[in-house]
This record gives sequence, structure tokens and C-alpha cells, in this order.
Amino acid sequence: MQFADKRNTTRWAIIFFSFIIISIILWNTYIFFQIFKNEERLKMELLATAQKTLINADEHTELDLPLKIFSNNTTIPIIVTEKDSIINTINIEDAIINNEQKSKSLLSQLKKENEPIVIEYVPGKFQYLYYGNSSLINKLKYYPIALLLIIVLFGMLVYNFYRSTKMATENKLWAGMAKETAHQIGTPLSSLIGWLEILKVENVEETTVLEIEKDILRLQNITDRFSKIGSEPILETKDIIAETTLSLSYLQSRFSKQVVFSYKVPDFPISVSLNPILFSWTIENLIKNAIDAMRGRGKLDVVIEMEGEFVKINITDTGKGIPKSQFKSIFEPGFTTKKRGWGLGLSLTKRIVEEYHNGKIKVLQSEVNKGTTLQISFRKVL
Repeated sequence: MQFADKRNTTRWAIIFFSFIIISIILWNTYIFFQIFKNEERLKMELLATAQKTLINADEHTELDLPLKIFSNNTTIPIIVTEKDSIINTINIEDAIINNEQKSKSLLSQLKKENEPIVIEYVPGKFQYLYYGNSSLINKLKYYPIALLLIIVLFGMLVYNFYRSTKMATENKLWAGMAKETAHQIGTPLSSLIGWLEILKVENVEETTVLEIEKDILRLQNITDRFSKIGSEPILETKDIIAETTLSLSYLQSRFSKQVVFSYKVPDFPISVSLNPILFSWTIENLIKNAIDAMRGRGKLDVVIEMEGEFVKINITDTGKGIPKSQFKSIFEPGFTTKKRGWGLGLSLTKRIVEEYHNGKIKVLQSEVNKGTTLQISFRKVL
């Protein structure tokens, strides 16, 4: 528990310091942006002064410096107006200058980007210099957005790696536990088989021996299931209707009389690649889960139907239902709504269906206090 707490503290500390670093980067970007904006403003004020000098120039005026100021500006778009008329433009395409509508539209845009610089070239006469942002400013403006996108993508990559690693570790853990469980059950099971043979020799009542034999076979089946979880199971071409019927016939005799059971299937065989032992475990988990949801009382419907190249098994109960927000959560390891439960049944079922049989399992529909339909689907063998 202490180790988990330390790991969580470390994780939050990393997140906190990452947030601080990102904030510092964004704040410095904002400061740089303002510095460049102020520098460009100073350049435009110098250019406005040069414009005023050129307007008032005579044969004695030195024009080298004003002209040099104009020639050095190659990136900032400028429009100079007087009495609402455009009288000069710099760094603006001819296609815009020669189109009155486009030039007015650009002027409106420049007015929004920066405050104009007023040029009083003679007392009482004014020109207005409107300028836009340079390409450098525009790039710097979108830099924080690009930075945030990179950080988000990097975060998603790290999260995906962490989740994949965690899932791989969990899978190894469950597989190891399954194999160990099979090993632990195997020892007393071998002893029980020996005792059964002794009972047969002692001429114990046949019905008693048969019932014990059934339960021993059941334990052997459970052991076989767990042993297959940690390894790649062998798939066989089987009639899914016959396999489902076989599983249900065993379970139905152990249902409460308060469970009303219905079973609808096609009247022809449907071949599917499956492992009979793991498939029977899937059906058993889903049926038991449905009965638990109904608290041992209600109606249970099992329907097998064809849909294109897929065969689908729908198991519908009249239990407490599942909120839509939990449709995916119920298949996660450890998720359970029971007071006593490990939350592994549906997780193992999902693994058996999707990883071992390349099928699909989902909550087809559910309504709280009315019931749930779980659906598993497999591709049929043509």
C-alpha cells in the first residue's frame, strides 16, 4: 500500500512540474511576442517619420536615410491613407492593390491588428499608417498552439505506452494466476478420482457415484479452462448451436425455479472456429452474470441468429440493468457492482471471445431496472 502511495505521489509530482515548465514556456513566449510587437511598432514609427520627411522634402533634404528605412522593410504590410483614401502601400500584392474590394478588406484587417500611426506632415493635415503583423509575429502567435498540440500528442503517447505496459503486466498476472489455480486444483482432484474408483468397488449406490462423477468431471473441466487461459488455445470447427445447447443443458438443471428460461436457435447447424471448453466457460459466465443481475428471479432469453457472415448470441435478462456510462467499464478487470466479487468474470469472457476467438462482445442494449442484452458474435466458417 505504501509503495502504491509513493508511486502515485511521484506521478502527481511529475505532472505538477510538467505543468510548471509548460506555463513558463508559454509565459516566455508571450513576453517574446510583446517584445517583437513593440519593436515592430518602433520600426513603423520610424517609417512614419521617414514618410513625413519625404512628403516635406525639398532640394536640400537628405533622402538617403528615409529611403533606406523604406527599403529595409520587406515583411510588414503597410497601407497609408489620407481622408479615407489609400495613397500608398508597401509589401502588398498587386492583385489586392488593383482590386478595390480586396484592398478595403485588407485595410479593415490591418485596423484590427494594430493601432494606426498618425502622421501630421503639415499642421492640420494628417495621414494614417496602418500596418499588419510580420510573418515572424504570425509564426510566434501560433507557436503556443503548436507547442500545446505537441505536448498533448506526447502525453497521449506516454499514456498509451503506460496503459499497454500495464495491460501486458495484468495479462501476465492473470495468466500466471490461472495456471497456478489449475495446478492447485489438480492435486486434490487426482485424489478424488482415486476415491471415486474405491466407491465403485465398494458398491455404493449408483446414483450417488454418478453425481460425484459429474462433479469431478466438472472440476476437471474447470481445471482445463484455467490451464488454457495462459496459453494459445486450439480452435476447432464446431457447431455453435450444439455447443451452446450442451452448455445450457448443464446450467439449466441448476437454475432456480424462479428463472423462466427461453432458448431460440435456427434449425440448422452453424460452423464456427472455437475452443469448446473456453466457449462453454463464456456461456456459463454470461448466464450466471444475468441470473445475478436478476437476483435469481426473472426471465432469461438466449437467442442465436445469423447476420451475414456472423453468428450472434444474445443473452437478455430482466435484471437491474446497466447505466450507459458503464457499458465499457463492466469488461474491465476488477469492475464489479457486487458486494462480494472479484470483477473478473466478464473480463475473462471478453478475453476469451476477442483475443482467443477473434469475436466481439458488447452490451447491445440496457435499461436501468428493466434489463440488459449482452451480445457475443463470431465469424462463421464457410
